[in-house]
Amino acid sequence: MFSKATANFIHQIDPEGSLIHVSRVNNSKKLVPMAVVVKRNRMWFWQSPKYQPTDFTLSDLLQGDEVLSPVVSETEFLTYEGTFRDTLSGKLDAEAGSVSLAVEGKGSSKLQSCFGKLKKEELDVKKLIRDSSSRLVDMQNPLVRQLEKRADVLAVVKERILTTKTCSITQTKKEQCLFQGMLRLVAMLGTPAKVCAKTNNDIESDSDVSLEIPSGTVVAYSILELEIKKNGHYNICLQPGTIGGIEQDSPMSWTSQDSSDVVDSMGNGSLQNGSQEMDLSPLSELPQSTRYALFKRLQEIMRDRTALSYMECLLEDLCSGETIDMEELSESQRESLAAILGQLAENSQSGIPPHLNAAHLLVSAMEELPDETLSLLSESQPDFLEALDTLMCRLQKSCNPVSIQCLPVLLQDNQAFQLAERLLSSTNVSLRRDGDRLWRETRNGARVLLLVLCLSIQGLSLLCKGLK
Repeated sequence: MFSKATANFIHQIDPEGSLIHVSRVNNSKKLVPMAVVVKRNRMWFWQSPKYQPTDFTLSDLLQGDEVLSPVVSETEFLTYEGTFRDTLSGKLDAEAGSVSLAVEGKGSSKLQSCFGKLKKEELDVKKLIRDSSSRLVDMQNPLVRQLEKRADVLAVVKERILTTKTCSITQTKKEQCLFQGMLRLVAMLGTPAKVCAKTNNDIESDSDVSLEIPSGTVVAYSILELEIKKNGHYNICLQPGTIGGIEQDSPMSWTSQDSSDVVDSMGNGSLQNGSQEMDLSPLSELPQSTRYALFKRLQEIMRDRTALSYMECLLEDLCSGETIDMEELSESQRESLAAILGQLAENSQSGIPPHLNAAHLLVSAMEELPDETLSLLSESQPDFLEALDTLMCRLQKSCNPVSIQCLPVLLQDNQAFQLAERLLSSTNVSLRRDGDRLWRETRNGARVLLLVLCLSIQGLSLLCKGLK
């Protein structure tokens, strides 16, 4: 609840800026000026990093007994109050052998955040550099030693946004779930007899939760990364986009990868994310009932970015072998998501099953798409997605325009083609026609968006195969 409120706050006031939202109230006391934060890069190169506050400050990492005292300026920031509403509905029908199940649910939620008047505290970076210019990082510090063999980056808190008085976050949810099951036993002992059993359950639940946030709670912050040499010398990365790290770390192989090369090779089937293969084909090997359930669930959560992000986090934890936490979800959401995750994780003898990695790749790609693109995909029919995937593959395999006659039959319909144009246009990609020729044009800065769109279309198409 707190994480959703702070994420909404950042999305409203600084969507493309340097501010990072605080995901846990418990981290607030750690986020003091000059505090050390661990920046952890994610599995796929287009994903935003995760940030983990520590119990250390920069002074704790430096050699010598002299304590660095940060100089901090304080200014008024703004007054903030926001209300966000979501309405979701979904239906799932599945049949396996003699058992058929139907689940239908609908619900609404309202999240109201009243942070009141906020203030900003900012570290005097120039003075910090002067005071620490002769100091070295203690390479034997436990935190530094733990990160030497990882790709994680150390950073210091440059500024933070705090509440100035007690404030509240309130979430109201209303949910209704109808469950229907049928068991049929046909031709028992060779007789034509039928036995039927039906059960209907209509479950309604309301929840109204309010959190009181104390004065001085950090809701957002920004950082400066550290570049640390083997001998302990370090630099504070002052220029935007400058990447820090510990010299002993081998650089992440994806950082030098050209997204345009990746996009242009999509038609070859699988891609490389550094040393890791980006392969969605295991999704097609799932049982049809599992693919159908996952496809419908994904179309539902594409209408709710918070739910999509939460599913991505759960899949990432599963792929990395970590324990997943669903406490922030409602009861019906937990049951629905647990069923899907259980289907993805079952039948694995050892290690992470390939279809689980493929599902995480798909959801991670979808999470990067703009809201308009997600909305269009959430309404797209299976036959349209399969036709669009075929078109994208043909455009990627050829450097030259393709013939209009090569279009899948469905996309030769003007209405379906216009939908395809609109979908690509939402990611700054245009379909151009000249006579009987068709080609794709990508605007500046849209290469990564095109990549995640292609992955999303391909993954959803694999889930759709054979579905009517």
